[in-house]
Amino acid sequence: MTIDDAPRDALRGGPRELLRWVATGAAVSRADLSRLSGLSPSTVSQRVEALISQGLLEETGAGRSRGGRRPRQLAVPTGGAVVGAIDLGAHHARVGALDLSGRVVQARTLPVRIEDGPEAVLGTLLAEVATLVGDDPVAPADGSAAGALRGIGIGIPGPVQHATGRIVSPSRMPGWNGFDVAAFCAGRVDVPVIVDNDANLMALGAHRTAHPELDHAVYIKAGTGIGSGVISSGRLHRGAQGSAGDISHCRVVADPAPPCTCGNAGCLEAVASGAALVTALRGQGVAVSDLTGVIRLIDDGDRQATALARQAGRAVGEILAVVVNFFNPQVVAIGGRLADCEPLLASMRATLYERCLPLATQTLLIERVAAGQDVGITGAAHLVIDHVVAAA
Repeated sequence: MTIDDAPRDALRGGPRELLRWVATGAAVSRADLSRLSGLSPSTVSQRVEALISQGLLEETGAGRSRGGRRPRQLAVPTGGAVVGAIDLGAHHARVGALDLSGRVVQARTLPVRIEDGPEAVLGTLLAEVATLVGDDPVAPADGSAAGALRGIGIGIPGPVQHATGRIVSPSRMPGWNGFDVAAFCAGRVDVPVIVDNDANLMALGAHRTAHPELDHAVYIKAGTGIGSGVISSGRLHRGAQGSAGDISHCRVVADPAPPCTCGNAGCLEAVASGAALVTALRGQGVAVSDLTGVIRLIDDGDRQATALARQAGRAVGEILAVVVNFFNPQVVAIGGRLADCEPLLASMRATLYERCLPLATQTLLIERVAAGQDVGITGAAHLVIDHVVAAA
């Protein structure tokens, strides 16, 4: 069992949990960590010393005494960008350099042409990560561990076999099927590269940022495509091969059932994604070229675009109703460019309440992902940080 697969209770007081408590400010001393974890002071001290030796924690001076010796305060090193992150989309990529607390030090958005192929796209983005880390204005000049690149996390807008880093039958990514992203990157950088689906990274970033206290959550990424990530027992749940949460090819009731890129008809992605809305509007004679144009029409109150957005929201709600009844999460949050589409969100929420059991929605939070455009690179960074902590 790996640290990612272990149940939450078994990891309470584990290195990753200790690091998270310090990073969030919940703990500033060994005594705080012992109180939160329920572990003995000697066990906590042993684990803290291991994290300090790996450069993952540091002592920052003496804290306030509560009747005895003044405790040594702990902090996550923030002196330099030590994690690279890439959140690849269909037309743009968000690239960032972050510190060990998951704080964004620098980030940029670049246009990409996914059809240019994996070697060209990934080569450019890896070079951009190197530039961002090299430009880090607070990186230690002596090249010490605090400013050394520890790893790179990459989010891919398609199915990823997480254990191998290989892409499997992606939609709208010609030339990427079967490509081994991890192996390609390993030949160009000398740090660990961890690859996952972009919806999973959005889920991880949103959960760590907004709801780290919740155990069960579903995060939907709705943009050009559509997918979701699942948090179970406080951990990202990938399933046996890495496809857990892929709702894009679940069939919804639609008449006529539009063809999907997977070869079937009536899939959620073919009905409710941004690309589906563009196709449907064009079929109605509306001159629209991309999702930006669709959102502009909806914001302007266009009747056809608004009606399609409501239909899309109902379709998403129908699939999520099955998920909520089956999985019983504490929160359902939607992110991506369509998250700001109020007609879609309203229809999705109404359908969930209509189709779900009262017990499943009694305390269910239904909301937008609030972490902004950096949620994907934040999730990618936490993926790397977890890997570094597990190795330590």
